[in-house]
Amino acid sequence: MKTKDISFKFETKRFAVAEGKIYLGKELIEKIKNNEVEKGNVLEASKLAGIIGAKKTSDLLPFCHPIPIDHIEVELEVLEDSIIARAKVLGIWRTGYEMEALMAVSTALLNIYDMCKAFKKEMQIEYIKLIDKDGGYSKYSTDLSKYTYAIITVSDSAFQGKREDLSGKAIEEFLNKYGAKKVFYRIVPDEKEKIKKAILEAKEKGANIILTTGGTGVSFRDVTPEASKELIKKEVPGLEEALRIFGVRDTLYSLLSRAKVGFLDENTLIINLPGKPKAVKENLEKIIYILDHAFKMARGEGH
Repeated sequence: MKTKDISFKFETKRFAVAEGKIYLGKELIEKIKNNEVEKGNVLEASKLAGIIGAKKTSDLLPFCHPIPIDHIEVELEVLEDSIIARAKVLGIWRTGYEMEALMAVSTALLNIYDMCKAFKKEMQIEYIKLIDKDGGYSKYSTDLSKYTYAIITVSDSAFQGKREDLSGKAIEEFLNKYGAKKVFYRIVPDEKEKIKKAILEAKEKGANIILTTGGTGVSFRDVTPEASKELIKKEVPGLEEALRIFGVRDTLYSLLSRAKVGFLDENTLIINLPGKPKAVKENLEKIIYILDHAFKMARGEGH
């Protein structure tokens, strides 16, 4: 049994809105309006209970992560014979706030029930539901079935047959899960002209996404970024910076990466990845959500 790993995700602004309704009857509603309930102000106490409920979500639901909450709103609408509770929970994090909003509503309604149970036995929570949510990764497409890709492994030892190309296999396994089709694969030594030649061959084979692995460090044999830069027509520095910044969470060695990302043309994107299989997977997990949109922007779609 385990919770979901969200460590590879970026923090994004997210919110969720939930709603619920409790039936109380006209007589009890009047008591609440007139503040005649012995336990106190039902409406204000229940709003506070909702706020506390949102904050305690991870304590009660085992698969919910403790998450930072930046804002909580709990409002109660008093109808003729019932009360509607609405909650909005907002924050900047790696996972959504749906359960926190639902918990806020649930707790507010249960507090109404608790404070009023001495007056009426037929109270009923009629529904609790999610009304709205936004932010996070759900709006980004990870369907790469219309794209082809190439793998270029840059390694003297792999080229000489001294080690297996595990990083290239890691790329293939990852991208195949998202529907992309491999059209080119090559192992080349750490030589700039041979790297450039392989990149151009991959482009000629129709690869939309060219992924190199290896040769991105500060060794004077590491020339993958130099080779890539000479062919890139439109740089994407945001992705380069994001991969380095996020990579530091796993290892400080990411600060030494000089990896480049950019378009050779509007249909061909090159991405320099690290040389280790684990780092390859971690880097791809971070950018998979943005690839389809990057091509749309490069082609001017939606402008």
